[in-house]
Amino acid sequence: MTNILRIDASARHQGSTTRGLTDRLVERLLGQSYGAKVVHRDLAATPPALLDESWVFANFTDEADRSADQKAALAISDELIAELEAADTVVIGVPVYNFGIPASLKAWIDLIARARRTFRYTESGPEGLLTGKKAYLVVASGGVPVGSDYDFATGYLRHVLGFVGITDVTVIAAGQQMMDEEAVNRATAAIDELKQAA
Repeated sequence: MTNILRIDASARHQGSTTRGLTDRLVERLLGQSYGAKVVHRDLAATPPALLDESWVFANFTDEADRSADQKAALAISDELIAELEAADTVVIGVPVYNFGIPASLKAWIDLIARARRTFRYTESGPEGLLTGKKAYLVVASGGVPVGSDYDFATGYLRHVLGFVGITDVTVIAAGQQMMDEEAVNRATAAIDELKQAA
């Protein structure tokens, strides 16, 4: 059975390009995977808390030595990481805001990128621990060309996902919608042409 983690970050619920495309992508993946289960994390509806000093201290305290308050400080991070660990496929809706990712998505990244949980340092450098997963980035922008030098969202997410071990990443782009009336249609066609999910 395939476990799909869907993450939405668009501040808009009505008329959101990324939400519409992730709807279609998840439906496509479900059609390819008998008995698949979807966990939906809506970062706009329930924004993750920003890191604070208590979180940092708790994270750098050995697990066996953490107080009840420190465990509570890490509880949401633990929950988000557990969702990622359980997923075979990760679908992230990524609206480009001011050349980068939404603040809620950055907060999610800060909570899931944890040394000794999702990556570790070795003699040969950092090693991601969330291997064997497939990720889809559904990226939408009004004016920024996806993949350009000033698209700071797509490259950043590829890097962060790779850092925690998710290196099989497919980008589905609906960029420059203010200038390209066919952008969403091309992204829709790309979803419809996807072959069997891994």
